[in-house]
This record gives sequence, C-alpha cells and structure tokens, in this order.
Amino acid sequence: MIKLRLKRLGKKREVSYRIVAMNSTSRRDGRPLEELGFYNPRSDEVRLNVPAIIKRLKEGAQPTDTVRSILEKQNVFEQLNG
Repeated sequence: MIKLRLKRLGKKREVSYRIVAMNSTSRRDGRPLEELGFYNPRSDEVRLNVPAIIKRLKEGAQPTDTVRSILEKQNVFEQLNG
C-alpha cells in the first residue's frame, strides 16, 4: 500500500521534513516514489505540490496522522472533494 508520510531531514534539533509518497513497507528515510512537499515544524513553513497530492489520494494513497493534519490545515481535502 502507498502511504503519504514524512521523511526526516536536517541535523539534530534542526529537523525538517519532506512529505513523500512511499510504499508502506519502506523504511522512514528510504527512497520515495515521489516527493510531494516540505514541512518545517520550527517555523511552521509548509510547501505542497497540491495537484500531485490530490492525484496520489485519488489513486488510494493513505496519509499518516501527521500528514493528514498538515493537509487539513492547508485545505487540501476540500479541493479533493470539490
């Protein structure tokens, strides 16, 4: 199954994440199928490739809880339905 999840980047205590589409059996920092966005929790910066995310969601990809909350804050699910 394909999941939308976070891939950790950065140094200790200076973490940032990429939002990626990966196989659910792959390890956290393994090779993703596609990079879909960026999330920096220290500055709350979020950059998303919304058309690619919507495409992956329509194909049946499941977001993790954290990615789901990021997508809800950015109103991606409203664009998916509308």
